[in-house]
Amino acid sequence: MIRFGLDRLLADPELRRPLAGKRVALLAHPASVTRDLTHSLDALAALPDIELSAAFGPQHGLRGDKQDNMVESPDFFDPRHGIPVFSLYGEVRRPTAPMMDRFDVLLVDLQDLGCRIYTFITTLRYVLEAAAHHGKSVWVLDRPNPAGRPIEGTLLQPGWESFVGAGPLPMRHGLTMGELARWFIAALKLDVDCQVITMEGWQPGAAPGFGWPLGERSWINPSPNAPNLSMARAYAGTVMLEGTTLSEGRGTTRPLELFGAPDLDAGKVLAEMEAFAPNWLAGCKLRECWFEPTFHKHAGKLCQGLQIHVEDPTHYDHAAFRPWRLQALAFKAIRRVRRDYPLWRDFPYEYEHDRLAIDLINGSETLREWVDDATTRPGDLDALALGDEKAWEEERRDYLLY
Repeated sequence: MIRFGLDRLLADPELRRPLAGKRVALLAHPASVTRDLTHSLDALAALPDIELSAAFGPQHGLRGDKQDNMVESPDFFDPRHGIPVFSLYGEVRRPTAPMMDRFDVLLVDLQDLGCRIYTFITTLRYVLEAAAHHGKSVWVLDRPNPAGRPIEGTLLQPGWESFVGAGPLPMRHGLTMGELARWFIAALKLDVDCQVITMEGWQPGAAPGFGWPLGERSWINPSPNAPNLSMARAYAGTVMLEGTTLSEGRGTTRPLELFGAPDLDAGKVLAEMEAFAPNWLAGCKLRECWFEPTFHKHAGKLCQGLQIHVEDPTHYDHAAFRPWRLQALAFKAIRRVRRDYPLWRDFPYEYEHDRLAIDLINGSETLREWVDDATTRPGDLDALALGDEKAWEEERRDYLLY
């Protein structure tokens, strides 16, 4: 039976002993729950030997109150527990000195999706840097990477750091939050007291979850548009849709598992994908579909598109599925079917106003340039990615805990 870091901390007074007499803060979100689905803030507050002095919420809030990107959560006072709750998503994304003065030890209990762009990773980096600066301790209560161990994508390039790009990671990094903390400390040369309360029984290579303990633990949305394991598996590719004019399914019941637009000929796009790079379609099943978003891009308009199916063991192959290449292939196919299609969306994205969102998401201009260049072939993108993927596989070995 798997036990997450939070459950181990709650169950073992010896693990908690170093917290005695310390002011403890918690960084958490809606998926920060125990096995019995109690929120970590409530579970920790119920312990007589824990003195909770503050809490922090990342993007979308501590309890999950905000739907979309750049919709900010305010600070507030929690009336149930009598502590301030500080937002780390807004004008303030790095904890300030007065916030840091509220605690001695920060517990980080965040469910990640295993993708570089997921902003909880960046928040983890920021709190580690602040803890190093202010002489505070950080304990990461580890949770599974639901996308498992596979690696995919080019590394974020120097100068492309942003709130959706915390460092030179590939799009699909294959680490847990505890392992990421160890990597950040080494990569940034941080002098910080950081402990990882590890999981027990996590088997990232085991079917059918391949990272997520299917049948053992309930799935709680870590963000509003992360409703299931299928989304988590596809996210390292479908997140790129945020930088395009295509709907990524926000405003539907299957966000970030499908994509489309009112003027898209999905049949032609799929046929071109199959002709251009058939091996990049491995490990999943694509199905033509129609959907009408109730909000966000193309709201109230009938869209034609494709859904990525990765939940059926008949079609899903964990080792073969490569969502980053799959979505890049979809963009390339659209370009080849309609050269003038207005694919890239130019808008303020995660507090960046002077660079295209698609480039921020990918950590460089290389993927967009590959899509837009009519002469490039699948091997050209592979040449960019394969070296980075191999280098990351070597680099991350020193930080694996499982």
